[in-house]
Amino acid sequence: MTGKINWYKDLIVWQQAMDLAVATYSLTKAWPKEELYGLTSQIRRSAASIPANVAEGYGRDDRGSSQQFLRIAQGSLKAFETHLQIAERIGLATHDQAYQMLLATEGIGKMLRQLISKLAPE
Repeated sequence: MTGKINWYKDLIVWQQAMDLAVATYSLTKAWPKEELYGLTSQIRRSAASIPANVAEGYGRDDRGSSQQFLRIAQGSLKAFETHLQIAERIGLATHDQAYQMLLATEGIGKMLRQLISKLAPE
C-alpha cells in the first residue's frame, strides 16, 4: 500500500477490525449451540459492527457524520470487549484467547480515537 487512502478498505483500522470480526467468528464456532441466540450472537454482531461503521463513516460526505459513525464503531468495540470478558468469565473463551483479542481491540480503539480527533472541527 502506498499510504494513500482511496477508499475505506485502505484504512488500517478497517483492516484490523475485519480481522477481529473474522477471528470472532472462528472463536465462537465451538461455543455451545444454546448460546447461539445469546452471547454468540451478541459478540458476533458487535464485532461485525466495528468495520461496518468505519466503512459507513468513510462513505459520508461531511465530517460530522463520519465522526458519528466512528463513535458508533467505538461503542461497538466496547460492547465487544464486554461480551468477550463475559465469555471468559463463564468459560466460553480461555484467558489467552480473550487476552489476544483484547490486545487487538486496544489498537483498534486508539486508531478510532485518532481518526475522530482528525475529523474534529478546527
